[in-house]
Amino acid sequence: MTLTRARSAATAAGLLSTLLIFGGHPASAAPTTPAASEGPMAAAFARAAATYDVPRDLLVALAYSETHLDGHGGAPSASGGYGVMHLVSNPAAHSLEKAAQITGQPARTLRGDDAANILGGAAVLRSYADEIGLDAAARKDAGRWYGAVAKYGNASTPEVARLYADTVYNFLGTGIDTPKVKVAPQEVTADRGEYAKAADLNAPANTLAASADYPAASWVAASSSNYTASSRPSSYAIDRVVIHVTQGSYAGSISWFQNPSAQVSAHYVIRSSDGAVTQMVREKDVAWHAGNWTYNTRSVGIEHEGYVSDASWFTDAMYRSSAALTRAICDKYGIPKDRSHIIGHNEVPGATHTDPGTYWNWTKYMQYVTGSGGGTAWSATVDNTTAGKFTASANWGTSTYSGQRYGADYRFADPVSSSDVAWYQASIPSAGSYKVEVWYPADAGYNSSAPYIVATSGGNQTVYVDQRSGGGAWRSIGTFSLNAGTYNVVGVSRWTAGTGYVIADAVRVTKL
Repeated sequence: MTLTRARSAATAAGLLSTLLIFGGHPASAAPTTPAASEGPMAAAFARAAATYDVPRDLLVALAYSETHLDGHGGAPSASGGYGVMHLVSNPAAHSLEKAAQITGQPARTLRGDDAANILGGAAVLRSYADEIGLDAAARKDAGRWYGAVAKYGNASTPEVARLYADTVYNFLGTGIDTPKVKVAPQEVTADRGEYAKAADLNAPANTLAASADYPAASWVAASSSNYTASSRPSSYAIDRVVIHVTQGSYAGSISWFQNPSAQVSAHYVIRSSDGAVTQMVREKDVAWHAGNWTYNTRSVGIEHEGYVSDASWFTDAMYRSSAALTRAICDKYGIPKDRSHIIGHNEVPGATHTDPGTYWNWTKYMQYVTGSGGGTAWSATVDNTTAGKFTASANWGTSTYSGQRYGADYRFADPVSSSDVAWYQASIPSAGSYKVEVWYPADAGYNSSAPYIVATSGGNQTVYVDQRSGGGAWRSIGTFSLNAGTYNVVGVSRWTAGTGYVIADAVRVTKL
């Protein structure tokens, strides 16, 4: 069969499906009801959502993407954001003041009290929903809030606003499970509206503005007001790498470095969840990151998404991605791969910052940088052409249409109301936790909610992925408990309400 681009009105690029369900067929989406065992933070989200008619789970997802639900004792983020909801007060954004005006709560209370902060965040989000014209009926659909969520992120450009909002909606699809608050995985179709025209910063680096210094990175330029143009290493020798923690989110940090009032920048920013890398200042130029001019001139600064007080941000994917970048920088400039030359921000002379903090695992990181230990995780990659490891019915066609494909070709099929799964088999070495990643080419005519089934130790779990964006690279769909043995581990089903061709290309399973 030949694959052509399907572009019906129903597959308009303004929709993003972020879904996760259990079992072999779609389940109806329903808001999460806080369990009796959940504590005061869950109650605070419920109250705030009811007060301002904001979808409770969307409010939690926004907070989780910003802070992992940690108010950090009222201390500000790098961009001047406070509390669980990251209410911002800086020269360019004033959501803290807006929250105070709407709620009548003083700013000091909004900064330090979790319940007040959550109420303030709900108030601000609702005000943005009013600005984009959401009536009472529209407000019941979490997907219609996309524009309000994008505005809440205070992004400097439409591209970063889309990156921010997509992150929030992805958390709705995968669910959130913390001791403080839980959100059940659910089906949500998010309407991107005008943001559908913005570049997808989740796309692979080779389809975006590419980094001139590190091919694995995407390029998003910092404001020229936040760094010094130079001609390093001829103007200044480069002999250090400085490790930072953003004290904020990935999208938020990218946006802040684009803001002329920030007066700060770094050469690179790395995402927690998957290790994605964005370069914002050329290595030849002097980024303002170290708080010490001499060290600025002699170093490359790498920011890592997260907060120094919360170890949950420091994932293995982040460590490995950052270590690969640091290794490449050291090789390029002849920098010794040791702790005298790869340092934390807190080790810069005169530093007032504490990052990367006590939760940063220097031993693991340096082992990854030098390749001297730390172990290599077991990993298996299965393509649709891997002999004996991929099975699909005759209903699945074969295509070479997209250059984003993994390997020689990929498979495609129309969505139907029956499973007809294309399965990927792997030999899992031992029972335990495994990261599952998928690879697919992206196109506006591909499926808005393609069902990936994972055969976990507790039964099949199905994650829905929007295959219209973010393709041409490995995309994590979560961490799962798997049994040992050789069996069909991951499948792609045709049973979806999403529109467009369902794509089956490649999967990767990695032991954690």
